[in-house]
Amino acid sequence: MKKLMIGNEAVANGLYEGGIGLISSYPGTPSTEITEFLSKFDDLHSEWAPNEKVAMEAAFGASLAGVRSACAMKHVGLNVAADPLFTLSYTGVNAGLVICVADDPAMHSSQNEQDSRHYAIAAKVPMLEPADSAEALAFAKAAFDLSEQFDTPVLFRLCTRVAHSQSIVETGLRPKVEKKPYIKDGAKYIMMPGNAKKRHPVVEARTAALTEYAETCPFNRVEMGGTEIGIITSGTAYQYVKEVFGDTVSVLKIGMPNPLPNHLITDFAKQVQKLYVIEELDPVIENHCRCLGLDPIGKAMFSAVGEFSQETIAKAFGLPVKTTVTADSVTPARPPMMCAGCPHRGMYYTLAKNKVTVLGDIGCYTLGAVPPLSAVDSTLCMGASVSGIHGFLLASEPEAARKTVAVIGDSTFMHSGMTGLVNIAYNASNSTVIILDNSITGMTGHQQNPTTGYNIKGDPASKVDLEAFCHAVGIRRVRVVDPYDLAACDKVLKEELAADEPSVIISRRPCVLLKSVKTAPALRVDSEKCRSCKRCMGLGCPAIAMKNGKAHIDATLCVGCEVCKQLCPFDAIGKGE
Repeated sequence: MKKLMIGNEAVANGLYEGGIGLISSYPGTPSTEITEFLSKFDDLHSEWAPNEKVAMEAAFGASLAGVRSACAMKHVGLNVAADPLFTLSYTGVNAGLVICVADDPAMHSSQNEQDSRHYAIAAKVPMLEPADSAEALAFAKAAFDLSEQFDTPVLFRLCTRVAHSQSIVETGLRPKVEKKPYIKDGAKYIMMPGNAKKRHPVVEARTAALTEYAETCPFNRVEMGGTEIGIITSGTAYQYVKEVFGDTVSVLKIGMPNPLPNHLITDFAKQVQKLYVIEELDPVIENHCRCLGLDPIGKAMFSAVGEFSQETIAKAFGLPVKTTVTADSVTPARPPMMCAGCPHRGMYYTLAKNKVTVLGDIGCYTLGAVPPLSAVDSTLCMGASVSGIHGFLLASEPEAARKTVAVIGDSTFMHSGMTGLVNIAYNASNSTVIILDNSITGMTGHQQNPTTGYNIKGDPASKVDLEAFCHAVGIRRVRVVDPYDLAACDKVLKEELAADEPSVIISRRPCVLLKSVKTAPALRVDSEKCRSCKRCMGLGCPAIAMKNGKAHIDATLCVGCEVCKQLCPFDAIGKGE
């Protein structure tokens, strides 16, 4: 059956057709849909894990028991899972294990632009990289066989463009894959030093075997055209090369970027007059070519920053750019902002009003950093706000505790904020942590998490009691506040900042975009009462604008949260008719 699929759906179908029995993941754009699509199948186990490390370890456990398994994450999630990854390289697998990682060139939704190919090289595991949805399905399906053939986890690299663009795929049938027997083997799976020393030579021998395999594997291919120019490329860059040059140049398409072949590359180089390497982000393939004694043109011509396009490549070669879409130059910019009625807005307004230093975290609430709220001072990685405030206050004068907080979402708190809170309680810094509990994992598209009471399929599940958890780790002061109530937010914030011990404020209100949330009628502005003071504009709510010199509320956006109503000193904002 032929079907149009985004790359992530194709990966999911490839894993399904490959006989997957378990997938465990933490949502992270652009990888999230892989697990969401797999959750629709009832003949395998799918789940959201608290973080990527847990997800990879769960997948390893299933592999050890003899069931083909996978986990999926974005590139920064692989940082979290790096600990098990490097040792998994030593233990190898029982049943096939595929680790899907989605990079984000141009940082559409990420805090950095790292290249996951370095993890494959450093951990000494094979990596596959498809260039479209058809390859995503085929490579994902083949990854299980590759994993079992070479007794290794397999990294499966996507990028945003491949993960979210669509192309035609042809689906197949799901085979019956017999569960492999679990055989106790301490020398292979117990990585204490004595055993690990013996496993390292096994990893080196495997790398040599995989390098030999790379010479003729189905993932790498040569497409001979004109021989004046030869281009080595991979992933989405391959698509741009083909769109610009067609068959006028020769192309070596790399679908297995680790380990890279040697003879295939040198033989290709001999057949062309001038050799180029076109790859997004770091010069991984280019550096390998140089180690082989070749002198390709790569990053001297193409940037290591951002993602490429057909235009990027055409301009680099001095070719005319084929413009297919034109943008209206007068179209106003649309900066990212929190939704109308977002429950985070009231708390951020309170923090900004009180001129509080805010250590931020990863999630929708990062948008509190943009004007007019401008209420965030730092954002590093998931969980860093809670760990960071502890160090910040220990390195500051005592009075800093009266003007500093950490903010973190409910899902992110479960991901990696919990241990930071344990550290605060254990090592006794006078930190105030605000958990922005919107009852969902918001930024990646409303996935469940351990605090919501539902699993990936929407079935009832165990629910973490945040208040009880905070008390259990040693935090005595735990307050809950509704962020729509500005007076309550202000009162609780001031009281907890004044306290001489660690405290947690749980700012609790469901995300306004949840289907279960009932919104109130839109508010309206009485233009006769409005004095154009613009206090309501300080919220940064997209439903509020100035029109003909007066505040105006867009009824199609307003959800009736009444936060702006609480700010108006002239009682000009009221319920609509």
